[in-house]
Amino acid sequence: MRFLFVHGTGVRRERHDRLFALVRERLTARFPEARVESCYWGDRFGATLGADGRSVPGLRPASAPGPVDPAEAETAEWTLLLADPLCELRVLAEAGWADGGQAPDGPRGEDTDPYADPYATPYADAHDADTADPFAMPGVHAAGVRVLTLLAGLPPAPPHPGDELGALLHGTGLAAAFPAALAAAADSAEAARAAERATGEPQARELATALARAVTAGALAAAGADADCTGAERDRLVELLTTRLGGDARVPGARAAAVLGRLAMRVTTQPLLNAWRGSLTVGATPALGDILRYQARGHDLREFLHARIAGDPAPTVLIGHSLGGIALVDLLALAAARGEAVPGAELLVTVGSQAPFLHELGALTALEPGAKLPYGFPRWLNVYDRHDVLSYLAGPVFPGDPRITDHEIASRQPFPACHSAYWKQDALYERIEQAVAEAEIG
Repeated sequence: MRFLFVHGTGVRRERHDRLFALVRERLTARFPEARVESCYWGDRFGATLGADGRSVPGLRPASAPGPVDPAEAETAEWTLLLADPLCELRVLAEAGWADGGQAPDGPRGEDTDPYADPYATPYADAHDADTADPFAMPGVHAAGVRVLTLLAGLPPAPPHPGDELGALLHGTGLAAAFPAALAAAADSAEAARAAERATGEPQARELATALARAVTAGALAAAGADADCTGAERDRLVELLTTRLGGDARVPGARAAAVLGRLAMRVTTQPLLNAWRGSLTVGATPALGDILRYQARGHDLREFLHARIAGDPAPTVLIGHSLGGIALVDLLALAAARGEAVPGAELLVTVGSQAPFLHELGALTALEPGAKLPYGFPRWLNVYDRHDVLSYLAGPVFPGDPRITDHEIASRQPFPACHSAYWKQDALYERIEQAVAEAEIG
């Protein structure tokens, strides 16, 4: 038995080699007797901008955000942090803490304006009087300043191996982006102002959490889809950084969360995609261009894949990510319709694939709109993540077809990180192992 991995849209050699090394390691651990091979096609069949992106107009205004289910709160918060890693620090810098001190005129009484911001504090209107205390003891700093000093003292390149933080940064693909994210948070005016306002230990602990989340979000945002980071790994990064700053990662930052929570709940993927149009169409051209190029000129790629599959008579499990899954569905369906099933193709596994959506649109090359999968098409395991806007359900598009199984993976990451987060999920390989057993391949 062998596995043949077909990568997805936007992947080029360096990224492919890292990704395939991970897939091969995980599959080999479960199938030690199987051969795990890759079918790299990015350089030969991928897209490039022939006119250097001169066709892309300016950004369009983002549409108004809509409500998000409360169950999506965690993903919404991290979506907001990826868009603006310093957003929580900005809240603490501007609003301070409700129990951190009083305005010069004393505490608010019963006659406080009932229409005022419920999250505002006396600090917000104190004109920075709290930082000019004439009775402050020389040389005594706010607790928050100590946290900021610890942040500035963190090494930009933690040792690896031998240090959990360093090992985690390298294992998630965030090591290169970490120094800049660390400096951006440590040198920000938001962090300095929030540190001044964190006068007590409870505020300092919350500041530590906000700083750790800002650094982690900055690294994730810079790495983009190249990050191989699960939700659990992201949370562990925050915990390790928070601990090194003297905080407690088990206690979330209540102050910033209270102000940003409702905003985060209204953040949806589409407004962010609109705002990121430039990076999606120019900076990340391969991710979109590969799909469009395949739709226009996919025959050569399918022929290439057919030769690789049929070149070995061993029973083969085909694993296609994103566009790789589209090409495999087209190839297998076209061959089956001709009565020429691809030799050796026993099981198809698509991960984060758009094939079902293209069929629903009538844009799948191999099938007419509404057509069923032809006789001779193999078993199909389709893996998706509901936060991955590039993944779709296959079962409802081919109702009643017993060959198709949809399986959800929850990475707890927002888009686009979730589109690459499948490959570190044990649940993915457990489900592949189950599908192989069900198909009696071996």
